[in-house]
Amino acid sequence: MSASSPDTLPTHTVAPATFDAVARARGGAAAVAELKRGQLSKRVLLALAVRRALSADTDFAASCRRLERTRRENPDRWQETLLHPYLDEGLARTLAELEQGGRPDLAWFDELVHGGPAALSGPRLLTAECDGVVLRLRLADRGPFRAAHGHQPVGMQSADEVGHWQRLLDGAWQVLVRRHPWHAEAVAACLSTLVPLRPAPGGTSVSSAARRAYGAVALSPPGDPVLLALTLVHEFLHIQLGALIDMVPLHGPSAAARYHAPWRPDPRPLDALLQGTYAHLGVCDFWHTERTMAPPDPRAEREHATWYGYTCGAVETLLGSGELLPAGRRFTEQMRRALAPSGGDQGQP
Repeated sequence: MSASSPDTLPTHTVAPATFDAVARARGGAAAVAELKRGQLSKRVLLALAVRRALSADTDFAASCRRLERTRRENPDRWQETLLHPYLDEGLARTLAELEQGGRPDLAWFDELVHGGPAALSGPRLLTAECDGVVLRLRLADRGPFRAAHGHQPVGMQSADEVGHWQRLLDGAWQVLVRRHPWHAEAVAACLSTLVPLRPAPGGTSVSSAARRAYGAVALSPPGDPVLLALTLVHEFLHIQLGALIDMVPLHGPSAAARYHAPWRPDPRPLDALLQGTYAHLGVCDFWHTERTMAPPDPRAEREHATWYGYTCGAVETLLGSGELLPAGRRFTEQMRRALAPSGGDQGQP
């Protein structure tokens, strides 16, 4: 907690230049910091709502008081606790259960407040460094709410499995820092947690960013470091868009309309199409850069052509939907600008 009343929380805005840069997948660490402040306030409000719904003498209230002391004495620890990816999911579920007259088990919250992220998600840390740029991720192979990613998480990782993740991350981080530095900067500023998943049937790699799990990317081990680098960019953009929408609505309430998403067989609601289009803007950007490398990745030309066509088509579908609010239309027009043959930041042909 950081305040006794929501009235004392800061008011958050996103500067137009930052908004436009985020829409073009070029917000960088400065945009991440701005959106992260919004996430902190969101979680304070959720905790206040839960605290007010419970009696004053509960363990939850005591943990909130402890968290307030931490804010005064160790602000970095306070921020790390509040930004644990699954605090948002856990508190939202608690509120829903309380509204239905339930008695939610909040032992997980006490563990987090008293023991920090390691107590809830495990002590394993992955650290990658390249040219002085560092990425630190907690390998969350235990703890509640990981199923929010929609795939089956695995249990505690063995030393060999942790070593495999570390080698993949080392290679992926070198790819990002040396070939995609604009994405590496933002990824390092945002991501805090990697959740290992089971592959899909047949061994296909899967990945996910949950709407209420800011900072967490869940995935099964990809085939090579380049694909891990791509996955980190793709899922980071999902996370970033969710944080932006928490502060700036881009569309109205969910409607019955469904739209063609070129990368899926099933029509999608507008919010899902917007999420997918934005994440694939990063995929286009990634493969565009990879095909300029010497030697180019043999997959790059084909992958770029495919995702560029898909993403351009989806942008036009969004703009023609009639469901975007003015901010959403501006956001989508900036995506179109990034994809343009000339004048865009990403330089797609």
